[in-house]
Amino acid sequence: MSADQEGGDATREHLERLQLALKASNEGIWDWKPGSHAIYYSRRIIEFFECGHRQAPNLFVPPHDCIHAEDRSTFEAALGRALEPAGPEVFAVDARIRTGSDCWRWLRIRGIVVRDRGGEALRIAGSMIDINHRKDAEAQVEEERFQLRQLIDCVPVQIYFKDCASSFVLANQRMADWIGVGSTSAMVGRHDRDFFNAAHWERAEADEKEILKTRQPITGKLEHEIRCGTGEQTWVLTSKFPWFDHLGRLKGTFGVSSDVTDLVKAQREATALAVELQIRNKAYEEELQLAREIQQALASGSFPQTRSADGRSFGFGARYIPISGLAGDFYEVVPVNEHCVGMLICDVMGHGVRSALIVAMLRGLLEKQHGQATDPAAFLRGLNDGLASILERAGATMFATAFYAVADLSADTLRYACAGHPGPIVAGPGGVRQLAPTRCEKGPGLGLIPGAAYPVGEASLGDIERMILFTDGVLEAENREGEPFFEMRLMEIVGASAGLSLDGMLDAVLSSVLAFSEGQHFDDDVCLLAIEITSG
Repeated sequence: MSADQEGGDATREHLERLQLALKASNEGIWDWKPGSHAIYYSRRIIEFFECGHRQAPNLFVPPHDCIHAEDRSTFEAALGRALEPAGPEVFAVDARIRTGSDCWRWLRIRGIVVRDRGGEALRIAGSMIDINHRKDAEAQVEEERFQLRQLIDCVPVQIYFKDCASSFVLANQRMADWIGVGSTSAMVGRHDRDFFNAAHWERAEADEKEILKTRQPITGKLEHEIRCGTGEQTWVLTSKFPWFDHLGRLKGTFGVSSDVTDLVKAQREATALAVELQIRNKAYEEELQLAREIQQALASGSFPQTRSADGRSFGFGARYIPISGLAGDFYEVVPVNEHCVGMLICDVMGHGVRSALIVAMLRGLLEKQHGQATDPAAFLRGLNDGLASILERAGATMFATAFYAVADLSADTLRYACAGHPGPIVAGPGGVRQLAPTRCEKGPGLGLIPGAAYPVGEASLGDIERMILFTDGVLEAENREGEPFFEMRLMEIVGASAGLSLDGMLDAVLSSVLAFSEGQHFDDDVCLLAIEITSG
């Protein structure tokens, strides 16, 4: 083979690599010589434009009317800089382009400028890629993040986090306004001594040191604040708590304070502070109770009706026991069609308001996943990616475990996927067993790894008479020796409850766990969801 032939083969191989890379990245290429109306577009770009080669607009020739009015000035400015003598080497801009179907499509446009020795642009060539879905997702996540931050900033209390040296790490807008610094970022790294006299900040710091030492909260304390410089006096009702990370490591303290200055002044004037404080505290308790009642109402909804051609149907039962005002466990039965249902059980890390907010986010994401309810892997992947995006935007480290199963009477199958959650217990003609018991059958928890995959398992409904899904509040109950309850005991109870009704089996599970537990109570939220297949 001659050197020319070898060079030709190498060139063809290089071009093939380039074409494969462009195809994999979903990019198209373009090439334009400034001053010319002619332009080269690859076939992928023509597909973006939704028109033929002859109808494709030259984006770089004025008047640029195929570019969205809101993006036009940015596009023209970037192009103008690229065409200036000795301008930048790279031309880069994102813009919405009107397509042949009269729709707007977001394109990411990148190019390299080739110049003569005098710096004049002779040629610009580069690539375009469709970023429509990315822009939609970014807008959605940004809106959700804005709503969450707006909620935190608008609640009528001061919220703040401090490190182990009692310096502010995070505060809401209400706290920044209360201190008088204007923005929340201006509080980061500051100490109470920067805002209040020694009588207040020394007592506050001593309380926080006590919390760090004992790891016990101090709640409902009336604090008298005297501002530095002005001497202004205010009173706040404060509750402070130890702040742990997701691994249980102590990071500092966090607190919630509400302004009770007017109440204290009223006491001095009319000795009515005690009554007013009781009213205020009752209002807070009622708000927490209302939030709990809403969660309970969502957990006690009716179940869908299903029936197959041969008369078989599904029966459902559930139990929901939060250990605090707001819980992070929940379940959902998703009606797919008259003979098919999806069943989800989820356990959000931690308890309280943060977990309840994540639960609310996941319930919102569930509505978007109904179109993928028949595919367990896609269903969990959508929840994972949505939650991961929200948490990344918020800069928060949270996660949730979940198990999702699709029971189809017409196909006689149960298909399931697991996101770091304990597998359910099934009972049938072959005895009692656990689904997805090994690590290799599970994907990571929701919100931890964007784009994570979730293996799908399958079982025949003919082998299943009952199935019980549960959260780890059942498994983590401990006896006097510190031994957890574990799945084996749960399997024994399910097997022994074959003669009971579905509700009877659930009650037997709860009774057995409480009898096993040293304190006769649950240490974590408990959520149970059971299904049985009944004949016509």
